[in-house]
Amino acid sequence: MMTTLNAQLDGIEKGRVEISAPIVPEFAQQQGHAHAALSFALGDTAAGYAALTCAPPDHEVVTAEIKINMLAPGRGDRLKAIGRVLKPGRRLIVVAADIYAISDGAETHVAALQGTIVPVPV
Repeated sequence: MMTTLNAQLDGIEKGRVEISAPIVPEFAQQQGHAHAALSFALGDTAAGYAALTCAPPDHEVVTAEIKINMLAPGRGDRLKAIGRVLKPGRRLIVVAADIYAISDGAETHVAALQGTIVPVPV
């Protein structure tokens, strides 16, 4: 899915991952803004990868639940998601992600996600 969205990994460190993708007409809603599904996909992925940085080496991760609050229209050239681990755990990892629309270098906070990730043995 990230390939379809032309997403790129912009940063990774333990407990934090940054991913961005262009806002293109194919992923816009009827008023021309980035569709909430684009914000959700980037936020869920960034948060999931952030959780993976805290999971045991022989585990993958899956999202158990995640919610999104849309804060502003996603206008601009790109969306950037910053995922972070709020609380790592053996059975559950609580995560969050903030999504920003980037337009001419200015960033607008457009969405906030919070959820639970489950580490699963490979």
